[in-house]
Amino acid sequence: MSRRRKKHAHVSHERWLVSYADFITLLFAFFVVLYSTSQMDNKKIVQVSQAIHGAFQELGVFSGSAEGSALRVEAAPPGQVQPILDPSQIAGVLKGNEAGMGGQGVDVEQLKRELEEALGDQIKRHEIEMHVTPEGLVVSLREVGFFASGNAELLQDGQAPLGRIAHILNAKGFQLRVEGHTDNLPIHTPQFKSNWELSTARATEVVALLIERYGFDPMQVSAAGYSQYRPVASNETEAGRKTNRRVDLVVVSRAHPAKDLSGQAVHPARRGD
Repeated sequence: MSRRRKKHAHVSHERWLVSYADFITLLFAFFVVLYSTSQMDNKKIVQVSQAIHGAFQELGVFSGSAEGSALRVEAAPPGQVQPILDPSQIAGVLKGNEAGMGGQGVDVEQLKRELEEALGDQIKRHEIEMHVTPEGLVVSLREVGFFASGNAELLQDGQAPLGRIAHILNAKGFQLRVEGHTDNLPIHTPQFKSNWELSTARATEVVALLIERYGFDPMQVSAAGYSQYRPVASNETEAGRKTNRRVDLVVVSRAHPAKDLSGQAVHPARRGD
């Protein structure tokens, strides 16, 4: 009986080449993706930048045209990384907006000087404070001097300074947003169930006076109530709570006629038309 010869399976020592080839393929694909993402279309970057800038310009954040603004993105040469603005440059642009044109067509510094001259006594007594934001000038009417605690009716002593503010702002045709703010102490009275209602009622009271007594165009003003949720000081102290109880007049921009969907200017209907 003859012995059967054992067949030895052939062992391939080159199987590693398959894994190696797969690894090289994946690595090649990875570098292709990196290269393709680095070669961004600079023209599209500029277009997107101008579109964003134009949108913010409509909101009154930036002044001037999108093409001629100091804050712009320029196309980088092929193969060069897109330049990034230095933080000092960004700060300079924002500082320029705050110092000169906080809202579209608003000369903030000039307006602030006029109001300071008209409201010197109230500013010294800390009944009125002003500060500049990228959105525009904010005139804060503190509760002391303008409202009784828990009440939304403007005090008699606050009538004259509000009239001076209204005279300056209405003469220039500024658009205003009136914001009511409170501290975080709960309120529950027969008239107001919460700080939301109190802050909104105070803002509405000021808006009504601006329209009915001082001749503001209703399309130029708006009212908002923020309760205790936008403090400017800590509510942990009495001094901080006193500062937070305020009505802010935010000078947004010059008023422009509203436009309908066709782009035609829409003017408010006049009596007798």
